[in-house]
Amino acid sequence: MKAKTILVTGASSGIGKGIAGYFLANGYNVVINSTTAHKLQQVFLELGGGENLAMVVGGIGLKATGEEMVKIALEKFGSVDILVNNAGLFETRPFLEVDEAYLDRFMNTNFKGTYFTSQAAIREMVKQNDGVVINIGSPLINHGMSGMPHTAQLASKAAIDGLTIHLAAEFGKNNVRVNTVSPGIIRTPMHGGMEDQNAGLLLLRRVGEVQDIVDMVYTVAKSTFITGAIINVDGGLGAGHNLD
Repeated sequence: MKAKTILVTGASSGIGKGIAGYFLANGYNVVINSTTAHKLQQVFLELGGGENLAMVVGGIGLKATGEEMVKIALEKFGSVDILVNNAGLFETRPFLEVDEAYLDRFMNTNFKGTYFTSQAAIREMVKQNDGVVINIGSPLINHGMSGMPHTAQLASKAAIDGLTIHLAAEFGKNNVRVNTVSPGIIRTPMHGGMEDQNAGLLLLRRVGEVQDIVDMVYTVAKSTFITGAIINVDGGLGAGHNLD
């Protein structure tokens, strides 16, 4: 059987890097992306830099970056089977202090990047009559938390959930499945080693590991009967939080 090809955005660290490495180790062709060239090159070498791996440097908020990922995948591997829209920004800023430029940063990377990279990939998946898009969301979309003002980030993530459902509806007839996996607090460089300080917020009272997300992404990617799903992998954060 011909190896399938997965595209992973935001793959220079954390969850994206973990996903890329796991799929590569399991026999997939992998195209990785990041906006930071030297970090992506380092990951490329760490993952072995072999014939089953390709990289595309560029900000995913630019429509051309996703299109280039698809182009490279087709030229080098001949198909676009799985897309993981992992690239994203996380920051907090009070709502009344958010200006247009700040909001645009989140909408461009988190939502616009997901939207147009999906468009480029799904165009090929429709031709194949097969494919999976997995968006990385947030379990906090429907769980407000006073003291953590991140309206810009969560508005963009909420848009991704809506996109997931409507793409699943539009392309189900083409056997293209679209889902969202929403991580909770995960031990990644993004948290600067401070993630355990917030472990008490989760119902399981511990933070997650990158492999927890990788395992779910792999499961969803392999399934032929999951679509339109928003799946929280979050230690219960989306369901509630501890008061004690």
